[in-house]
Amino acid sequence: MTDESADKSTTTVDRYGVMGYPVSHSRSPVIHRLFALQTGQNIQYELLQVSPEKLETAVRQFQRSGGKGLNITVPHKSEVTKLVDQMSERASTAGAVNTLSFRGGEIYGDNTDGIGLLRDLAVNLGVTLEDSNILILGAGGATRGIVGPLLEMQPASLIIANRTLGKAQALAEHFSQSGPVTTCRFNVVPVSEPYDLIINATSAGLKGEAPPYPTAAISDSTFCYDLSYGLKPTPFSVWAREAGARQSVMGWGMLVEQAAESFKLWRGIRPETGPVLKQISITA
Repeated sequence: MTDESADKSTTTVDRYGVMGYPVSHSRSPVIHRLFALQTGQNIQYELLQVSPEKLETAVRQFQRSGGKGLNITVPHKSEVTKLVDQMSERASTAGAVNTLSFRGGEIYGDNTDGIGLLRDLAVNLGVTLEDSNILILGAGGATRGIVGPLLEMQPASLIIANRTLGKAQALAEHFSQSGPVTTCRFNVVPVSEPYDLIINATSAGLKGEAPPYPTAAISDSTFCYDLSYGLKPTPFSVWAREAGARQSVMGWGMLVEQAAESFKLWRGIRPETGPVLKQISITA
């Protein structure tokens, strides 16, 4: 290798980005920039706002222009599965992809949401999932990405509550081979015993709707986790604290942990998440 080619190889910047609609609020560029600094990786990470009808064109254009990988966020996680050539088992189980890798002309799809949540709960927050009673509020795409990994931790029970029962039942059927999942409507959540963990996977409250949170399901031993996050406590976090939950946490840790898993898929190295979570300086 000549000096000139060696110099060129060390200064090449690999391109990554996040595609969503909208996407301007995303903290992913900050997180990945901190990961790159920490691990000495030379990358560029972009915000890419792409409307649903332009998703395929945008993904293929990014691939053709030499991009190495993409994070995929709302509302594209299910639709983008149609574009991948190979999909990981966890993405296939979830029916959703949040990480694309471009290699040798092919698109590889993966889903790091579930492992991101598990690492935040079990490692960062010390929540015991085995033999626990878990209630998930909402049956949308966010829930789809986390049910499989949660069931792998062998909880005593996992209930999905939703406004419409059909959507929750379809999810329960999808995961029936992985473990016992039961369903109910928001207004009839069983409360014979308090839940160890309640996960909010709805956007209710954020959009001004009346939150469908069952107060009777909370006790002073209940850990509450909102997949949403913000500079101020979310409506769910506020509700959980006022209802007497043991602890109420927003999803900043999941955001950082799933990003670290994506970074590892792309770069072959897993960054330390603690310093980054502290540096973005927001925990509920």
